Amino acid sequence: MSTSLILYIILAYFALLMLISRLTSRHNKENSFFDGDRSSPWFLVAFGMIGSGISAVSLVSIPGNVGNDHMYYFQFIIGSIVGYLFIAFVLAPIYYKLKLVSIYTYLNIRFGNVTYKTGSLFFLVSQSFGAALRLLLSIKILQYAFFDSLHIPYFVTILIVLILIWLYTNKSGIKTIVWTDALQSLFLITVMIVSILTIKNSLGLSMRGMAGAIVHHPYAKLFNWDINSGSNFFKQFISGLLITVALVGLDQSMMQKTLTIGNLNGARKNVLAFSFFIAAAQTLFLCLGVLLYIFVEKHGIPLTSKNGQIENTDGLYPFLTLHYFGQIGAIAFFIGVVASTFASIDACIAALTTAFSYDFMDISNQSPANKKKIKNRVLLGVNAVMFLIVMAFWQSQGAIITTIFKIAGYTYGPILGLYLTGLFSNIQLKEKWVPVACISAALLTWVLNMLFINTFNFDFGFMNILVNALLTVVFLMLIKKREYATA
Repeated sequence: MSTSLILYIILAYFALLMLISRLTSRHNKENSFFDGDRSSPWFLVAFGMIGSGISAVSLVSIPGNVGNDHMYYFQFIIGSIVGYLFIAFVLAPIYYKLKLVSIYTYLNIRFGNVTYKTGSLFFLVSQSFGAALRLLLSIKILQYAFFDSLHIPYFVTILIVLILIWLYTNKSGIKTIVWTDALQSLFLITVMIVSILTIKNSLGLSMRGMAGAIVHHPYAKLFNWDINSGSNFFKQFISGLLITVALVGLDQSMMQKTLTIGNLNGARKNVLAFSFFIAAAQTLFLCLGVLLYIFVEKHGIPLTSKNGQIENTDGLYPFLTLHYFGQIGAIAFFIGVVASTFASIDACIAALTTAFSYDFMDISNQSPANKKKIKNRVLLGVNAVMFLIVMAFWQSQGAIITTIFKIAGYTYGPILGLYLTGLFSNIQLKEKWVPVACISAALLTWVLNMLFINTFNFDFGFMNILVNALLTVVFLMLIKKREYATA
């Protein structure tokens, strides 16, 4: 695929995003950047959230990791569906009842200012790393496919992507993102279908033959009952449930789009529809992963392994696409990477800006002129943080999706513990100890995981988030006030 063609694709795609941005920002209100004027159609938000849920990490990490972990991620998907039910019927009603913009304001109402700031700070740290790692993988693919051939250094590529996102989101924020994400979701679904059909044709298979090849391949194992494995069914199922609640229901970037819908009924439909869309898409990614390894085996393509694990699984799909699947497959994949890059990162940047502006800058009590200044400064700061984190992790290898979920287990665990305590108890806390309790829970989770691995060969895996949340609840119980008001 020629560099000029890639450049035309990027320019055309960005021009389309800018057109949408211009159209959606014509009737902006004071809080349009943060709440989208609470007028988004629920079906549009649900469809658009596919783009946020399917980042470039999902696009390459889920298929690539099949080589090391079979299709065990399906167990996680099953658990996530239960998590979406919890979000739709427990969390969403609370957010709408309290009319929240930053969802962490709930912690202020329930416990107080220190707990509120603690929960928001854990989100800011987790989202910053999670978004930056997703951006990292996207930029590595763009660098490999395009910018290296122009001898453009990777740090310049990072800046270019961040500037492009800033250009179409800085005026209307979430109001624009709801619409651009819907467009990007359409591209992603199209790309996924084109990629699977391209590989099918490359292998010379019929639709029935392709299905049979996937089902009978050694990697097509859905369930792992080995209790010591990090991919054990119960660990993955519970982790899928809890990580979905934490990374969607307690995540500002995902819930901010839901809260742009005008009423609870629409928001609930949005969450349930999205749960179906994302589960179906992720299952297709697993099937795509098996197809990739069938292709590798058929063509005798060598893969580098270390200690029985395939190295750089994230690089397999881009490598095959750009060298073996022809121009149509390469173009489709590249559009998918561009779409997933913008769709997954723009909402994260808007959410980080919203959370910091509302939770730490008290933007809701500022004049319109000050609100604009605060928003612009915070937005600039968020972009700077993204740049620094991507630079710091540039040399990382392996499946980035695993790294993201591991980090989430340590950073979202305390947030989950805070919400569980608030929702299912009526205690009040000695607030000055809340940050200590949350940090201690995260550190102790890490220590326990290392201890169990070294002593019992037992890996918590994605279950870190459960251990972390439970430890947070225990520590919060230890710092509860002896006399407290009933909820």
